[in-house]
Amino acid sequence: MINLELPKKLRASANQAHQVAQEIFRPISRKYDLAEHDYPVELDAMAAMVEGLADSGTQKIGGAAGGRSDDSAKDPHSTELLGNSNGGNMSALLNALETSWGDVGLMLSIPYQGLGNAAIAAVATDEQLERFGKVWAAMAITEPSFGSDSAAVTTTAVRDGDEWVLNGEKIFVTAGQRSTHIVVWATVDKSLGRAAIKSFVVPRDAPGLSVARLEHKLGIKASDTAVLLLQDCRIPADNILGSPEVNVEKGFAGVMQTFDNTRPLVAAMAVGVARAALEELRTILTDAGVEISYDIPANNQHAAAAEFLRMEADYEAAYLLSLRAAWMADNKKPNSLEASMSKAKAGRTGTDVTLKAVELAGAIGYSQRTLLEKWGRDSKILDIFEGTQQIQQLIVARRILGKTSAELK
Repeated sequence: MINLELPKKLRASANQAHQVAQEIFRPISRKYDLAEHDYPVELDAMAAMVEGLADSGTQKIGGAAGGRSDDSAKDPHSTELLGNSNGGNMSALLNALETSWGDVGLMLSIPYQGLGNAAIAAVATDEQLERFGKVWAAMAITEPSFGSDSAAVTTTAVRDGDEWVLNGEKIFVTAGQRSTHIVVWATVDKSLGRAAIKSFVVPRDAPGLSVARLEHKLGIKASDTAVLLLQDCRIPADNILGSPEVNVEKGFAGVMQTFDNTRPLVAAMAVGVARAALEELRTILTDAGVEISYDIPANNQHAAAAEFLRMEADYEAAYLLSLRAAWMADNKKPNSLEASMSKAKAGRTGTDVTLKAVELAGAIGYSQRTLLEKWGRDSKILDIFEGTQQIQQLIVARRILGKTSAELK
């Protein structure tokens, strides 16, 4: 029998993250939604606390970094979720879920917990992990000429002695202005196609790197989203993540492995926002006299209660898919299919649940008296970045049917 109860150590870590969400994020959530591009100074104290916990061996609170499997995260006195090892990815996922329950924009703004850290964790060498293990890394993939097609990268990286010289423009870079480092995707040889796409760690103060502008957005306004310019930007030669060799047969599987780590995390963010909306909606419905029962068939209950039960079932499915994808990553099992399944399900569920909650709450849901309308705006990006709904479905179809990207477009 599979025991779906979380190990004691992961429960403790998730509880810490929930306390941060409840005591720090929720009280300032509306403040920074109305003050886009203002830096949430309250996060500085929390960053110091996270750093102290990390140094003491306690799990990270922010959770955006992902990580490699860590057997030290196992609790020998409990039956683990799905058995085997629950390490960095599972811990990061649960912490991302809990902090996103508080505010997903603030979660994406936690210092030293950027999405670029997941790229470093996925493909960096041991020496690079030592050097970049404590940086705050954003991830720069998207360009003006493409969005979901990661193979269409046009930013170039040319070797010049002991340095790489990068040129290009990156858009929609989360934490692009605030982070200390940027993980930039670039091609080392356009003639070799996607196989030549590599990821590079670019320090914030690297010559030739600049912020062109910050975007005004529908949601996650607490998080800065930047346009970055790389103009003859020079970085050390050993800042290329993984191997500098171009393997045409392997393609760019190395850099794409980043998504196998980050997509379950983004799924968890959507699950966290959905749970927040469901909890708020339950309170509103209960106050309005609508009873939600698990003993009476949905078709014999109030229409709003039946909708709530449907959404809660979708939430549970998205949650379990996300856990499965993270568990596979920790146990070194190929999880590309499961990562995309979790991202597709959670992304769609997040938007459905939050917007339906606004609808069922009526005027209260549409007003700023609660955070429901904000969660409705925040949730949409979680169905878009790290690969849109359509891209995830395409990847799932390829994996199930055994088709290549050339065979199924």
